[in-house]
Amino acid sequence: MSLDGLPPLRDVIERHGLQAKKSLGQNFLLDLNLTGKIARAAGDLSTSTIIEVGPGPGGLTRALLMNGAARVVAIERDERCLEALAEVSAHYPGRLEVIPGDALKTDFAALAPGEKVKIVANLPYNIGTELLIRWLTVEQWPPFYASMTLMFQREVAQRIVAKPGTEAYGRLGVLAGWRTDARIAFDVPPQAFTPPPKVTSSVVQLLPRENPLPANVRMLGRITEAAFGQRRKMLRQSLKGIEGARLLEATGIDGTRRAETLDIAEFVALTNAV
Repeated sequence: MSLDGLPPLRDVIERHGLQAKKSLGQNFLLDLNLTGKIARAAGDLSTSTIIEVGPGPGGLTRALLMNGAARVVAIERDERCLEALAEVSAHYPGRLEVIPGDALKTDFAALAPGEKVKIVANLPYNIGTELLIRWLTVEQWPPFYASMTLMFQREVAQRIVAKPGTEAYGRLGVLAGWRTDARIAFDVPPQAFTPPPKVTSSVVQLLPRENPLPANVRMLGRITEAAFGQRRKMLRQSLKGIEGARLLEATGIDGTRRAETLDIAEFVALTNAV
């Protein structure tokens, strides 16, 4: 038995035949010390509903419950994992709700209306960035969540926290920096996973800003996409398709600059000039 009185995760995986599927972006985190560290990084769990995406055999789910989560709502697409998660649910009566389904088709804001929500997840590699962008660009702000504690490949994590003028700075850095205070909490080595990925992972913490600079979220998305879509080109060239010359003139931004030299306030100014 492990720390929480449930069978060790390796036994659970073997018993239910849960070999990780590459097509689902699965890398299972088996080290309960590490899953505990992720759960604790999310702060006090006792007063929030925790939303988890891709729990797999339930390693992080168990850590969240062990560390005091009052309620965990877990979205799992892989039907093979449901039986193992049902065992966790039975061990923590009334505290774990497992929703079978695709996270990309889930209305997250509707999962716990009116409740304080924290998102904590070892996101499947193949949908992690897309989910984060969706959570960063929700129409209503402040958003439905109080914080996000998420695991990504380190390269993606660096893009999330990147500052202007750096190699990693791009659309993700602008959107995350505009609406949240984002930082890398700690790294997780490949050998902590089964199967081990080829890269180091990082846990990123994102706290929503109460009053981000006002801008139309969709238009900011379009402008950053255009600007960084051709990041080696000057802005007057990369923004050509969206009235770039007029926007640059209206904001006084030099059209010979490149996207990675603009700070968030300048991207917001371009957006508001539309």
